[in-house]
Amino acid sequence: MAVLRQIARPFVAEAASGVCIRDRLKGLTAEDDAVLRLVGGHLGSLASRDLARRVADGPEHSTRTWADRKRDLTPQSSSRWAGSVTKATHDQWGLSRRAQWQHLQGLAAGIAVIRRRLALPIGEKGTKRQPGGYRSRGEWHAKSRRLAHLEREYGRVKADHEAGRVSVVRGGRKLLNQRHNLQAAGKSVGQWRAQWQAARWFLAADGESGKRYGNETIRVTPGGEVSLKLPTPLTHLANAPYGRYVLAATVSFPHRGEEWRDRIEANRAVAYRIHLDPAKGRWYLDASWTRKDLPVIALDVLRAGGVIGVDMNADHLAAWRLDEYGNPMGTPRRFDYRLTGTATHRDAQLRHALTRLLHWAKATGVQAIAIEDLDFTDSRTREKHGRRKRFRQLISGIPTGRLRARLLSMCAEAGIGVIAVDPAYTSMWGAEHWQKPLSTDRRSVTRHQAAGVAIGRRALGHRIRRRTAPPRDDRSDRRGHRTAQARPGDPGREGNRSRVPGPRTRSVGAGRGRNAVDQNAQDRSGRSAEQGSWQQDSLPLSL
Repeated sequence: MAVLRQIARPFVAEAASGVCIRDRLKGLTAEDDAVLRLVGGHLGSLASRDLARRVADGPEHSTRTWADRKRDLTPQSSSRWAGSVTKATHDQWGLSRRAQWQHLQGLAAGIAVIRRRLALPIGEKGTKRQPGGYRSRGEWHAKSRRLAHLEREYGRVKADHEAGRVSVVRGGRKLLNQRHNLQAAGKSVGQWRAQWQAARWFLAADGESGKRYGNETIRVTPGGEVSLKLPTPLTHLANAPYGRYVLAATVSFPHRGEEWRDRIEANRAVAYRIHLDPAKGRWYLDASWTRKDLPVIALDVLRAGGVIGVDMNADHLAAWRLDEYGNPMGTPRRFDYRLTGTATHRDAQLRHALTRLLHWAKATGVQAIAIEDLDFTDSRTREKHGRRKRFRQLISGIPTGRLRARLLSMCAEAGIGVIAVDPAYTSMWGAEHWQKPLSTDRRSVTRHQAAGVAIGRRALGHRIRRRTAPPRDDRSDRRGHRTAQARPGDPGREGNRSRVPGPRTRSVGAGRGRNAVDQNAQDRSGRSAEQGSWQQDSLPLSL
C-alpha cells in the first residue's frame, strides 16, 4: 500500500493590501514633455549609480551604508528624491536576490533528477512519481554532459549567492537582449532606444503621511492638478514657487477616485509614479497606497454558506458550487482564457475570466472561493519529465502566481474570501470518486470539474473520498440502499439508521431484515464489510 503524505489544513488566504490606480496625463504641452524627460533621465542616471553601489556593497550593506548613499544623492536631487531612489534600489536588489535563490533551487532539483536517472539501468521504466532510466546509451551520455554543465552553473550561482553578488539590469534583461535581434522583436533601432531610455527613467516618489496631500515630491490636488519638486540641478525650469513645476494636464482617476480623494484630503500617504509608453507616446500617472487593518473573516464563517471549488488549468478555470455539507449543486462552470500574446493581453484574459467567476459567486451567494495552494517550483524542471515536452509546457503555462495574486486582489474588492487548500491528490481522487457519479446521459463531467469538487470538499473540512456502496444486487434491501453523506462532526453518523415506519421492500418490513442492525453487513468505515470483494477503493476509508 502506498504511503500518503500528510495533508495540510486549509487556511484563509490573506487579502491583497496594496491598491494601484492609473490615469492618463492628457493635454501635456511640449514644455511639459521636455521637463519630464529631463527629470526622468537625470534621476534615472542617479538610480543606476546607486544600484551599482548597492550591488558592490553585497552582504556588507547596513543602515550606515544606506545613509551614506542617500547623503551623496541629496545634493544632486533632494532629500525626498534621494530617499525614493535608495528605497527603490533596495527593493530591486532584494527582488534579484530572491530570483537568484529560486534559480539555485531549480538547478539543485535538476541535478538531483539527472543523478538519480543516471544511476538506473538504461531502459528501466519509471513510475507516475519518479522517471525511469534513460532510453539509450547516447541519451545517457548526453545527460551526463548536461549534469556536468549544471554542476558548474550551480557552483557559480552558489558562489555569487554566498558573496552577495546579484545580476540585475535597470530596464529589464529581456529588453536588453532584444537589442541583439531587433528583427525577431519587430523593432527598429530608434524604437528600441526610445523604449530602453523610458524604462530606465526614474519618476517615482513615496508617500508621506501627515504631509500635504500625502506626498511632497509629486503632489496631486483633489482637483487633479499635478506638480513635482524639481531636482536641484533643474530648478531653473520651475514655473511655480519653491522649485516646483506644475503640469498643464490634470487627472481624475475614474476608477476608485473617491477613495483616492478621501486619502489625500486627510493627508494620508499616497505614492505616485509617472511613466511614458513610447509606442503610444502617452504619459501616465499611477497612484498607490497600502490599506491596513483589513478585516479577517474566520474559516467557519466562510464555510457556512458553502464554497465554490476552482481547479486552475493552463487554459481555463473549472468551478463547481458546493453547499456546506460538501454536496455539488447545480451545474459546473468553465471560464476560459488564452495566455498568448503580450503580457498586457494575458493579464486582461485572466481579469476577464476572474470577473465572470466573481459575478457567478456573487449571484449564488457564497462567501468563499476555494483554490489549490500550488507551487510548481520543483515540477517545472525539464529533467523531471524527460521527453514529455508538451506536459512540461502545460505545467509551465499554468499561471499559478499571477492568477493567485489577481484572485486575491479582486476577491478583496468583491467581499469574497479565498480558502487555500493542499493540492495533494485532488485531481486523482476527484476523478476516482466524483467524475463518474456526477456524470449523466446529458452531462459528461470532466476530470477538472471533478477536481473542483474535491477542492471544495477539502476547503469545507470534508473528506474527498466518497463512501463506496456495495454492488446493486448485494444490498440487503435489493435496489433500495444508497450511500448517505454526513458531516464529520455529526453525532451518530456511524450508528444505526433510524427506523422508517412501513415496509421498505415488498418482502421484508422495516427493521426486520436479517442485517437490519448488523454494522458488519452495512457500508461503515472501519467495518469488516469494507474489506469485502466488492470494495472499489485501493485505500481504507478511514484514511
